[in-house]
Amino acid sequence: MSSPATGEGAGNTEYGRKAFKRSKSHFADRITADGRDGWPVEPGRYRLVVSRACPWASRVLVSRRLLGLEDALSLGVTDPVQDDRSWRFTLDADDRDPVLGIRFLHEAYDKRETDYPGGVSVPAIVDVPSGKLVTNDYQQITLDLATEWRDLHRPGAPDLYPEALRDEIDEVAEGIYRDVNNGVYRAGFATSQEEYEAAYRDVFRRLDQVSERLRDQRYLVGDTLTEADIRLFTTLVRFDAVYHGHFKCNRNKLEQDPVLWGYVRDLYQTPGFGDTVDFDHIKRHYYVVHTGINPTSIVPVGPDLSGWLTPHHREQLGGRPFGDGTPPGPVPAGEEIPAGHRP
Repeated sequence: MSSPATGEGAGNTEYGRKAFKRSKSHFADRITADGRDGWPVEPGRYRLVVSRACPWASRVLVSRRLLGLEDALSLGVTDPVQDDRSWRFTLDADDRDPVLGIRFLHEAYDKRETDYPGGVSVPAIVDVPSGKLVTNDYQQITLDLATEWRDLHRPGAPDLYPEALRDEIDEVAEGIYRDVNNGVYRAGFATSQEEYEAAYRDVFRRLDQVSERLRDQRYLVGDTLTEADIRLFTTLVRFDAVYHGHFKCNRNKLEQDPVLWGYVRDLYQTPGFGDTVDFDHIKRHYYVVHTGINPTSIVPVGPDLSGWLTPHHREQLGGRPFGDGTPPGPVPAGEEIPAGHRP
């Protein structure tokens, strides 16, 4: 999610006032085992910067937890309410990231490319020694964590991108990206009735297809958690809280679809998923930052979160969440979601 989300460099008041276009990741270097782009996988060398409000950043948070990379890849969390200068480290002492020493994420972008004109987006991985941004390629980062970072995975880490299933995972994830992950933004930031209604139809057509797919199987591809589930989860977990009302995707709430509501609760209650989700950050970002859509910046009190912890019964479909592996351990100290920000 860039600042602003369109990646066009306009202020927060422009949300909903100009045609939405998802920016491509400008910095697409990869951190690989062989270091072919100049960035070799090394424990402790890089810092992951996220907003817990952002669904694209949340993918990386889930992957990092499931794979047990917390010690290898440190975490910086920004204020969910960014200003026109970019994501801010106002949650940290002295309003500075304690590792990078910067107040705004754009400082890492500027070290990489002077006067970079594009949006400052999360997730971002920064090289700690140089302070330079390495990559903001949200589509590739999680795939590389699952494959290129394998030597640093915890014992019992799941294979989130199994080679035999990659074609199917990619196909499923592409449809979800186009119509759901990105579709809710196309609806929310539409500037014409026609544009909005087309995106709305795409969102619910795809959700209906996904619901049918998940009716008799626990996970999207195969019988274990994969990259496809992570990519769907980060939109579904935000759906009732922000996309249903704020982005006008209001045919129905997720909790009114028994299959999707059971599926997303199953994931939420799986270690590594729900323990990365901060509903307060999510709501405050969308409702406060998008002043072109919500000029009063009033943040809704609801919805009631207690349902997220109710039984989902999806285990009756079988499936092995972590395959031959094990769940991740406890959330590291300092990364816990505050009690008031979760069910």
